[in-house]
Amino acid sequence: MASAVLCIGESMALFVPAESGPPDRVRTWKRTIGGAESNLASHLPGLGLSSAWVSAVGDDPFGRALLAEIAAAGVDVSGVYVDPTRPTGLYIKESGASGSPVRYYRAGSAASGMGPELLEKIDFTGVRAVHLSGITPALSESCHELVRAILAKPKPGTLVSFDVNFRPALWTGRDPGVLRSLAAQADIVLTGDEEAESVWGTGDPARLRELLPSPRTLVVKHGERGVTLLEDDTVLFSPALKVDVVEPVGAGDAFAAGFLAATLRGDDPLTRLRRGHLQAAATLLTHDDVGEPLPDEVIARLLAADDQGWADARLGGA
Repeated sequence: MASAVLCIGESMALFVPAESGPPDRVRTWKRTIGGAESNLASHLPGLGLSSAWVSAVGDDPFGRALLAEIAAAGVDVSGVYVDPTRPTGLYIKESGASGSPVRYYRAGSAASGMGPELLEKIDFTGVRAVHLSGITPALSESCHELVRAILAKPKPGTLVSFDVNFRPALWTGRDPGVLRSLAAQADIVLTGDEEAESVWGTGDPARLRELLPSPRTLVVKHGERGVTLLEDDTVLFSPALKVDVVEPVGAGDAFAAGFLAATLRGDDPLTRLRRGHLQAAATLLTHDDVGEPLPDEVIARLLAADDQGWADARLGGA
């Protein structure tokens, strides 16, 4: 598998309203796909990086649709296991600009059956970064062991990116505190301040750095306010762009993709953060988890903008 970035984790069939109105009145739904790791993998080809997604899907129409659509985004899906007995998970998203309640139907899914044995089928040759999230260890004990095995495997010259992605419903009856030991083994850790508050009791970047001193790079997202980067001796806050939000889910994965791609290109800290914001903005402007990239001229103009020009910019409005 000769991809620059390897992403490992569950993806599911995703249903979103195909008409307006209260969710209990909607009669027509659009089937798409969604999953944190495959979302990030799907962004990367458009950012100039090859990517692969490794997971398990059911031998069913939803699983086949996942493979076809993620592959159509330019992602290598050859490492995905098709489980003959477990189904592909699915979830329903009730879209809205102020929030999107999500209902999961993933218990006993094919991906929840993944375990450390999956590593035997993965070739890390040429992989420059491995991307994981805190969703995977919450799916099952075997998935938790898989993530631990990946983090423990020596990977010279390969960065490990870990997005906390805390989903409270998945941790019912389990201790999410294990996310700290997992994150501590990564090179890049991304977390939202609110989810960090829920898991570790603080969303303050300085206190989070004290809790996670090992990862070189710590990215703390503050929602629509912006993002703080802590790396070596650098502490840098970058405000988010003003965006006429259509629907917010997926923006975190988009930010992670933009930031990771810029990191692998060797960009400076501010450019890396702005690349993340720009990729997130493109997703905020759509109902889908992976939006169409912004026009090149818009990206170039905003990357070159001074602080005031960045602050004054607005995307999607008249």
